[in-house]
Formats: sequence, structure tokens, C-alpha cells
Amino acid sequence: MNTAQVLDRPAVPSSASPLALVRWLWVVAAMIVAIVVVGGITRLTESGVSITEWNPVSGALPPLTEAAWQAEFAKYRQTPQYILVNGPAGMTLATYKFIFFWEWVHRLLARTIGLAFAAPLAWFWVRGMIPQGYKPRLLALLALGALQGAVGWWMVKSGIVHDVKVSHFRLATHLLVALFTLAGIVWTALDLRAHARGEAPARMTGLGGLALAMLVLQLFYGALLAGLRAGTSAGGGWFNWTAWPLMQGSFFPAGIDWSRGGLFAFTHDPFLVHFVHRWWAWAVVVVLVVLARRLRKTARPASIAVHSVFGTQILLGIATVWSGVSLWIAVLHQLTGALLVIATTWGAHALGRTR
Repeated sequence: MNTAQVLDRPAVPSSASPLALVRWLWVVAAMIVAIVVVGGITRLTESGVSITEWNPVSGALPPLTEAAWQAEFAKYRQTPQYILVNGPAGMTLATYKFIFFWEWVHRLLARTIGLAFAAPLAWFWVRGMIPQGYKPRLLALLALGALQGAVGWWMVKSGIVHDVKVSHFRLATHLLVALFTLAGIVWTALDLRAHARGEAPARMTGLGGLALAMLVLQLFYGALLAGLRAGTSAGGGWFNWTAWPLMQGSFFPAGIDWSRGGLFAFTHDPFLVHFVHRWWAWAVVVVLVVLARRLRKTARPASIAVHSVFGTQILLGIATVWSGVSLWIAVLHQLTGALLVIATTWGAHALGRTR
């Protein structure tokens, strides 16, 4: 082959490597959404402290013999949750296996996500497929995944040693780290897609940053509400109209404990936490409407996604209260919360590109 023939050969598209990374990151993002859903089921079924040890390798397999099941059940019977709640209720081994299943699935999915991120990252790195400037960002996302595992065990320990349930602050930290990682993966995937087109990375705008910051506060209060079991503090029940927009027949709930100060009340009182979560949502909606309208002409798909997801989330939130925190409605509410993180990140990214 002569020099002219070499020069005439079509070049390998520069977008090949970035697009491969984009597809990989979207798969990981989908897996994070799945674990958020499973985490919601785990919390709602009170399964979080059913496995009392963290064994990264051997814990990947569930008990395989009757003796192994009895041993795990014996460990669980030492927890405050069993001693104070499930023991007096007459929990059987069969019931224990049910809650064990959801916590085991949650941990197995976490291990799978770690492998699905770390192994391809190493492959892309060795093959020289990671564009310049993206290695530190991908390493930071990997570190966030490792942090999430540590935070998860830190959260579970609070329910094994101190209380019948896990700390609501640790639960909130666990959820927010997962959703922050999800947002980082989505933003990076969108930047890599822009890189494949020869475009510069997006920049965070004031409006995009405001929308994400307000959403973080809403998600934080949603996690506090879940951890405090405050979803029924409005007096909810199927089509109980007094549970929305009122709480126990009033706009502002009675019975808030201010005796330990305002900060404690805003983070520990179930009535006040529920009140903040339901009405701060509307402040978030106002900013998301502005964000979506700003994108109508320049990024219409992102605009539609933001509008659609926050509208669905509001309806599911009301339905969760009306249903008295029905398991599957509450799980859908948590799923849509993760999708709202994706949509808002997409919208903020699109706004950063248009500027």
C-alpha cells in the first residue's frame, strides 16, 4: 500500500470512543435508578437491617442451607428492631427471609454497579479511549461509588446498634450521594456526547444551578420524611381529602415540638418535615417551569422531559399521602424522583450549552 492509498483511507471517527463511553454511562445511570427503586422497597418493607454484617465477597451469596438461615436469623434477633418490634409481633423465619431478600438484592445490585463502572473504566483507560480531561472526572465518579458503599453500611449500623430503624440523617446522606452520583454520570455522558460532535462541555448557569440546588433540598426533606415515617402524619388514607392540601384538617399542622429549638424541629419533627417537603415542592416547580420554558426553543426534548417528570412527581406525591403511603405508589414516587434528577440535570446541561 503506497502513501497515497494510506492518506485516502477513511479516518476512524473521533466520536467512536466518546460514544462508547456515553452508552456505558447511560447503562450505569439506569442501574442507579434501579437501585434507588430497590432501596425504596427496602426502606418501606423495613428490610434495611435484616443483614447485620457487611461481607463484600462472601455476602454476595444468600444463605444456602437451613443452618445458615438460622444463623442469620439469630444475628438479626439481637437487633433493636427485632427485640422491640418484630419479635413481639411473632416474626417467623419465613417473614425474615422476605425482608432479607430485599436487603440482599439491594446490596447485590450495589456490587454489580461497582463492577459495571470499574471494569469498563479500566478497559477504556487501558485502550486509550477516554478523551483528554475526562479521566479525573470519571475517577471522581468511581470514588463517589465507593463512598456510597461506605455510607450505606454507616446507615445500616445505626439501625443495628442504636434504634429500631436507621438514622433518618444517614438515610438522607445515602440517598443524596446516590442521586448526586447519578447527576454526575448524566452530566458527564451529555458532555461526552457533545465532545463526539466537536462541541465544548456545558457550563453550569445560574438558573441551572438554582434548579438543582432547590431540588437537592427537596430530596433531602423527602429522605428525612421517609426516615421519620412521616408520610402518614397528614392523616392520610385512601381518598382522604383532608390529607391534601390540608394536614389533619389545617393548612399548618398542629402538634409541632418547638421545645428543642427551630433547627431540631425542622429536621426531626415529622409534622414540620412533612409540611416543608410538600410546600417546598411548589417552589421547586416554579423554578423548573422557568427552566423548561427557557429551553422550549433551543432544547425542546429536555423542556418536555422536565415538565412531564415534575408534573408526574407532584401527582404521585399527593397520591402517596392519600393512599396512606401505599408501598407501590411510594416506590413510584421515589422512582420519579430519580428521573426528575436526570431531567433537571439534562435541562441544566442544555441551558449551559445554549449559553
